[in-house]
Amino acid sequence: MILLDYIVNLSIFSLLVSVPLILRSFISHKPLKDLHLLGGIYAGIISVILVGLSFNEQGYSYDIRYAILILAFSYLGPGAGVITAIIALATRLAVSENWLPAVIGVLLILIAFTVIHRYTQHHKAVRKTAILYGVYCIIYIITVPVIFNVFRDSLIFHLQYLLFVGLGVIVGSLLIESFERLIRIITAKKQMEKTLEESESKYRLIAENTSDLIAVMDRDRSLSYLSPSHEFVLGYEVPELQKMEVDIVIHPDEAENFQAGMQRIFENNERMAMEFRLKHRDGHWIEFESRCMPVEGENGVIEHVVMISRDISERKKAEEFLLQSEKLSIVGELAAGVAHEIRNPLTTIKGFLQLYRSDNTQINELLLSELERIENITTEMLTLGKPQAIQMDTADLKDIIVKTVELLSPQANMNGIQFKLNIAYGDFLILCEKNQIKQVFLNILKNAMEAMGNGGDIEISLKSNNDGGCIVSFQDQGCGIPDEFLPRLGEPFYTLKEKGTGLGLMICHKIIKQHHGSIVYKSKIGEGTLIEITLPLLKAIT
Repeated sequence: MILLDYIVNLSIFSLLVSVPLILRSFISHKPLKDLHLLGGIYAGIISVILVGLSFNEQGYSYDIRYAILILAFSYLGPGAGVITAIIALATRLAVSENWLPAVIGVLLILIAFTVIHRYTQHHKAVRKTAILYGVYCIIYIITVPVIFNVFRDSLIFHLQYLLFVGLGVIVGSLLIESFERLIRIITAKKQMEKTLEESESKYRLIAENTSDLIAVMDRDRSLSYLSPSHEFVLGYEVPELQKMEVDIVIHPDEAENFQAGMQRIFENNERMAMEFRLKHRDGHWIEFESRCMPVEGENGVIEHVVMISRDISERKKAEEFLLQSEKLSIVGELAAGVAHEIRNPLTTIKGFLQLYRSDNTQINELLLSELERIENITTEMLTLGKPQAIQMDTADLKDIIVKTVELLSPQANMNGIQFKLNIAYGDFLILCEKNQIKQVFLNILKNAMEAMGNGGDIEISLKSNNDGGCIVSFQDQGCGIPDEFLPRLGEPFYTLKEKGTGLGLMICHKIIKQHHGSIVYKSKIGEGTLIEITLPLLKAIT
């Protein structure tokens, strides 16, 4: 019967200890305010229930209320322990006639537990519980069987009771420690998840808002991640790019080197920088510089390569422009020196030939023609090489175009060429040196006329753009220029004409650059050439 009472008491005790732990796990893991007060009151309520479940033995009542008192002291401190002890004692006195042992036992336990708590407050709760249980056993043995002579001859009974209380302490301690450990694990997990979310959020914020292209290539050469910047730069949707083979978007001339570079990274675990061109959805190619970094897997084998690529098209243009500027500077200095050195003797030769013009007229005309050509070349070289102070004035670009066309119309008509003007309504005011802009238009139109041996139309249009500027375009019906030659137009001494010098277009480039504009060439063999000049407007009225 006593064993059954033990089991019932222990089961209910375990349930009562577990209830607040379970409820707290659903409500909050944060520390509660007034925990010592609330915990002491709840422990007192448990002790009341345990006293009600006590069993009698020869006029004495026995229960495991001291188990909850030990746990209250260990986990909640003396305040909660005193509250628990007072409630338990009041309940005990209400149901039992033997007050003296109960009162003295509780007082001794409170004094001893308070003193021990003071010296063990820095100990872990489990160790403190074991110490308090040991002290309780000593106080029980001294007071109950020795001082009050209760069942002195029945040591087994006292041993059973102490074991009964000890089991309650162990079970309660295990429940509380398990819950605390679980809370720590859950808290640590939530903190880790929060840290991971914050870290992922930061990296995602960077990856999704950077203009650089961030990609992760797996060992099978598939792309497992592509930053959203790919959509903006290349025009493809990210899922669409992930399904495409790398060879489709990379330039055919660089595909082999790219694959070889990836192979070296995966096999040799080495970082690498490479340059390649990727195809935009519209069909044009964009130059990229990519830094490739290998990422090892768990077994030490390279599983991924992180590629951070940057559009370097503008940088390439700037480098090319800088190189061109350096070439222009060197050629300008050379041209000025050469022109200066040969112009004086040319003047002398030309003068003497004119004196002897009456004799050998045909030979003299030929010599004078060639000398005139050399003089024109030296003039162009001086224009290119000699720094000139230009006076910028406000002019209407439409008037400059009209006057240029009027100047060349007689020559054009003789060659079966017609000028067709398509000028938008309004005044196109620019800040310029009118003679220089006229010289640019003259050079371009003369080149167009020379390319149209069979006559035809030259369309000249003027319109504004959306960037506060205007576009002057010249479309001829000449023989056209091969694509591979277009990038070299404007280089010194590079020409497609039999007797050209290449300096004319070079001078045009220099003049347009001085006026903060740009020149673009488009051409197809057999269909003609389109030249577009962009200049900034002071004011455009349309």
